[in-house]
Amino acid sequence: MALVELGRFARIEAQILVGRLESEGIPAIAFDGEASIADGSWLLIPTRVMVDEDDVEAARRIAEEAA
Repeated sequence: MALVELGRFARIEAQILVGRLESEGIPAIAFDGEASIADGSWLLIPTRVMVDEDDVEAARRIAEEAA
C-alpha cells in the first residue's frame, strides 16, 4: 500500500471528503489537519487528503463530483 496525495483542502472540507470517500469504500486519511492549531495558523495550512495509489482515480472522480 502506497499513499498518494489526492489534494489539499481546507481542514473541514478535507474531513468531509474523507468521510465521503470512506462511505464509497475508499480508505482515506487527512494529514496536517492539526498543524499549528495552538497558534491559530491552522487556517493557513491546507490539509492533505491521502488515498492508496490503487484508489486514486476513483477518489478523484468522487472529489470532483463533490466540488
